Amino acid sequence: MAGSIQDRWYKTQTDTNGKTVRIKTERYGTGLRYRARYFAPDGKRKGKSFPDGQKRLAEQWLSKVTADVARGDYIDPNASRTSFQEFAEGWLASQSGDPNTRASMQSQLKLHAFPRIGSRPLGSFQPSHIREFVTQLEASGMSGAYARVIFSNVRAVLSAAVEDGYLRRNPCNSRTVTLPEMGMRRVVPWEPGRVFAMRAAMVERFRPMVDMGAGCGLRQGEILGLSLDELDFDSGTLHVVQQLKLSLSKAVFAPPKGGKLRDVPLPDPVAEALKEHIKRFPPVEITLPWMRANGQPVTKRLIFTGPNGGHVWRTSLNEDHWKPALASVGVIPKAKSREHTAAREHGMHALRHFYASVLLDAGESIKAVSEYLGHSDPGLTLKVYAHLMPSSRDRARKALGQALRPPQDPPR
Repeated sequence: MAGSIQDRWYKTQTDTNGKTVRIKTERYGTGLRYRARYFAPDGKRKGKSFPDGQKRLAEQWLSKVTADVARGDYIDPNASRTSFQEFAEGWLASQSGDPNTRASMQSQLKLHAFPRIGSRPLGSFQPSHIREFVTQLEASGMSGAYARVIFSNVRAVLSAAVEDGYLRRNPCNSRTVTLPEMGMRRVVPWEPGRVFAMRAAMVERFRPMVDMGAGCGLRQGEILGLSLDELDFDSGTLHVVQQLKLSLSKAVFAPPKGGKLRDVPLPDPVAEALKEHIKRFPPVEITLPWMRANGQPVTKRLIFTGPNGGHVWRTSLNEDHWKPALASVGVIPKAKSREHTAAREHGMHALRHFYASVLLDAGESIKAVSEYLGHSDPGLTLKVYAHLMPSSRDRARKALGQALRPPQDPPR
């Protein structure tokens, strides 16, 4: 039987004449009268109680629940009352993979999602709640890119809730819900003069880092994790196979961002700078865990090391060398102490922008630039750097102008 309605104020029994009669129970007149009972997909009997006078409502509710069970759309009412925060915290605790990623997601949800939607029961979520959440993120003043990261985290949690049977569908996937506005500012690449000035301002030990960023497009972590084994001077190729990153505040070796291993051209000036650097500062064997703090130890002969022979810490490199160099060439104000002005747009990532701008100006294809940069999709490269391709616009204008010019009258 799919379900039934129990009247707890009456029970039926057979009298001495064999006739079925209804008699009052001990509960008559007290408590909720009707109990709608059904079997959940796991085979357990469940139910919900209704007061006197609401038998029709109980029947309607039971009809809906049994139909959901038959369609496979059933959601346990107890599960649907679980709050977003309660489910998210349990889900995060069960996640495997990079602990650094898990810790970052946990921090972002705690700071930006839990205060806004953390107490809401999962079963009550509607697209309108997500639209309001997106509006709040946009109004908070955070960057559009960061707001999208927060939104992505919330969507991942709600997707897990759907898969675990806490929620019927993910409201983030509604057609009426739009991603937070990016508000992306156009990349303004450095001029060659600034790149040369920054190179000259860096200490000798770290000077070739500028060559690696501007001449090969490497990310900072990829520069710090560069080992001698990845340099092929004979073929003029650099194999980008790892980076140096932090996992829960501990340095580890890991694949490049997105796991995108790649080969990039090694220009002659960069190769010469590296050869001279290797003579002056021979590579040092550094052993670090792979991927996570408790990962398998891996030994690499790092090109860039600190004065004491260890790996270079990103924070000390930025604060003690990169920012002072920025200040010395006039990019940011000089600081009286170690604390310099925030210069996110002028971090070492600016060298990658320079690298991309030079290649695009030379006529290199977006697909090739995307591969060299290690982007997951050429569309991302195009979105970031399309405005740096004025020559393509000029070519398009000339081609269309030629095609649309009226034909000349034939000579008589």
